[in-house]
Amino acid sequence: MRNGKSARLRAAMHQFPSRANSILVFYLVGLLVPVLILFHLLVAPYTKVEESFHVQAIHDISNHGLPGFTPKFDLKYDHFAFPGAVPRSSSLSKGIDRQILARAILGIYNAGSLIYFAHGLRRGFGQTVAIWYLVFQASQFHVIYYASRPLSNMFAFGMTTIASRLLLPDYTIPRVDARRRARLSLILVAIAGIVFRSELALLVATQTIFLLAMDRIRFMEDAVLAGVISLFVGLQLTLGIDSIFWNRVPLWPELDAFLFNVISGQSSEWGTSPWYFYFFNALPRLLLNPLTYLLAIPVALRQPATRQPSISLLTPTLAFVALYSIQPHKEWRFIIYIIPSLTAVAALGASYLWNRRSRSLFASLSSRLLVLSSLAAFLLSNFVLLPASAANYPGAHALNALHHHHALSVSDELDGASVYLGNLACQTGVTRFLQQSPGLGWHYDKTEDKALKSSHAFWNQFDYVIVEASSDAEYKDNDETRLRRVLQESEWETTDVIDGFAGISIVKPGSPANGAVERRLLSKLGGESAAGLYDQARDSVRKVFLRGWWVELRMRPKLKVLKRIREE
Repeated sequence: MRNGKSARLRAAMHQFPSRANSILVFYLVGLLVPVLILFHLLVAPYTKVEESFHVQAIHDISNHGLPGFTPKFDLKYDHFAFPGAVPRSSSLSKGIDRQILARAILGIYNAGSLIYFAHGLRRGFGQTVAIWYLVFQASQFHVIYYASRPLSNMFAFGMTTIASRLLLPDYTIPRVDARRRARLSLILVAIAGIVFRSELALLVATQTIFLLAMDRIRFMEDAVLAGVISLFVGLQLTLGIDSIFWNRVPLWPELDAFLFNVISGQSSEWGTSPWYFYFFNALPRLLLNPLTYLLAIPVALRQPATRQPSISLLTPTLAFVALYSIQPHKEWRFIIYIIPSLTAVAALGASYLWNRRSRSLFASLSSRLLVLSSLAAFLLSNFVLLPASAANYPGAHALNALHHHHALSVSDELDGASVYLGNLACQTGVTRFLQQSPGLGWHYDKTEDKALKSSHAFWNQFDYVIVEASSDAEYKDNDETRLRRVLQESEWETTDVIDGFAGISIVKPGSPANGAVERRLLSKLGGESAAGLYDQARDSVRKVFLRGWWVELRMRPKLKVLKRIREE
């Protein structure tokens, strides 16, 4: 019975006009995933405050070496000076190039896990399902944009995606091998939870319960053994490495994070969201294409040929989201691990409709809508959301502008400067990769102590400060107010004002389109010819298709660079 049902399922999923063409399409669309991840990385190479711990750790390890090889490493490492609320696991040319390289390695790793998942769909359900999965995945903004970002969630993402692939059906292997794969899947997710993100314990629990209920694993031989192995390996990794890096023995960062966020309830200080946030806000944003969850997933659940694998993919993952919704503080990145599985279910539904597009009007119209919506999601992801996100790192641009201005004003490269970095600058792109070497006379300070910042001696040391700006030319933030109050005799000039993303602007017919942000990004990637081509394409589309309407990014001043004028 099982073999007959499997044969019917595989026969239904393998329908495609040309097998050779489908294989070529599969590999071409598969190649699109790493290409897009690297493209997003190059367009937006900077990082935000939530990524700062890992990116600073990468910098410190590459510059100062590993503990045990370099004495006094704790005096140089950023996480000792600015440790954050809880410890986190620490995992070429100079400056930003090394930051890009480190992120590219992570991005390629996550891209590989997504393609590996697609290969699993191809083996289990056929070419068409795998191609639809890759199309949906390539058009999702958050997975592609964040795949290279040094977040604990994205370090865990590759492991959880590989684990999800091991649970996909493969009718060419014996049942005992399927059990081993399921056991290995649980081990991978558990290790990722122990080392990187403690919330994955819930996903391990829901997956284990479901696999036991479906008789795909056995309690003692698989579930218990997986728990023992993952605890031993995971704790060896995190205790062995993080205790050394933090000079605390023993140290288990994710246990500290669990106690801080869940047991003590401190995560609520970062904001709370209603229980339905993940289902009605986060998941629609992560999937991006509304027809994946409004059309494709319902079709997959309704059809007998795709219902059982869809239930197997959805039940433990959505149960994980439901349980995690109890936690008051919610962020979309906390549940990003389930997106490959949800996308796979959407691909099952889309493939079913595609293979029957010549047999029914509903399937024909639905297939066309899925193609158009995927194209729209792809364009939205890469030509609206990507430029908007790339324009949201004024701190990095301000520090680069400061360095450029200073280089033009001095004759000796050893003539560095002392720089104060305000809070917003540190949150929006400033990392140690962007800073100049202390050996060249540079000193950077990001002190937050209000009492210290009220003293004359503190502000008197700086040649430059980066503070917040506003559309109001007379605006002064708290740092600039303190600076001018305690150093009333000093003079400061504004050398640069840095704009940041401030929303979407609707351009009406007859009004000129500026497109400054879009042109700047295209110029960076393809030169002035690419920016000129964009202008021509925009004007043509406005005139022919949109009757003069357009959408572009709106910017406003976010930061300014102040330089102290010193008498010779």
